[in-house]
Amino acid sequence: MYKLEKTILAALAFGVLTIAEGNAQTIKKTTKPAATVKKSAATPAKTSAAPATLKTKADSLSAAIGVSFANSIASQGITDLNADLLTQTVKAALKGEKTAFTSDEANMFIQGYFTKMMEEKGAVVRKEGEKFLEENKKKEGVVTTESGLQYQIIKTGDGPKPTATDKVKTHYHGTLPNGTVFDSSVDRGEPVEFPVNGVIKGWTEALQLMPVGSKWKLFVPYQLAYGERAAGPQIPAYSALVFEVELLEIVK
Repeated sequence: MYKLEKTILAALAFGVLTIAEGNAQTIKKTTKPAATVKKSAATPAKTSAAPATLKTKADSLSAAIGVSFANSIASQGITDLNADLLTQTVKAALKGEKTAFTSDEANMFIQGYFTKMMEEKGAVVRKEGEKFLEENKKKEGVVTTESGLQYQIIKTGDGPKPTATDKVKTHYHGTLPNGTVFDSSVDRGEPVEFPVNGVIKGWTEALQLMPVGSKWKLFVPYQLAYGERAAGPQIPAYSALVFEVELLEIVK
């Protein structure tokens, strides 16, 4: 299961909230763009309040934690927080007063909330990938292996085929089914060397079928890619992947 890098409470970490003690994890931080407000004569455009004046190091730390917290919330797609209740709870926790959750209860709720959210997102990604592969296998020239790997031959080489224990040099261009590029040695202009059995299962299978000099397009189901886990910010859990792979040589 996808492991959260930080709970919401940990966005206020560094010992600031007592309810987050001893169980902070990490979360990726991105900034959510502000909504666009149309200007008109009848409805004046809203102006944002001036930022608070920072007079002390404590003020600066408070403001920095506030920005970090807001970014963390935005990166998780959470838009329905009760800001008044959040502020009230923070103040009470900092004073050591009773809050709606104990530390353990808060962390259990947060972990359950994000686990369910990731499962729901994963189900959508998995369904989209399965639909893509189901349609793709009907296309002319696409071969589907027993494992579910799909490939299309762009160019056939005349060299030997590598074994699982060989090291190979390849050029590749990787995308999600929607065309989003997540990695490309072609774009970097630098081929990559790696052991055949040291990559995702879909690649390990395909490389052993490819003569050196070949270029194939691979359509990899999530089970033969990164499975139920995400691979960095660009590859969600349960993602089917698409690669153009050129096998340049077997490295001796």
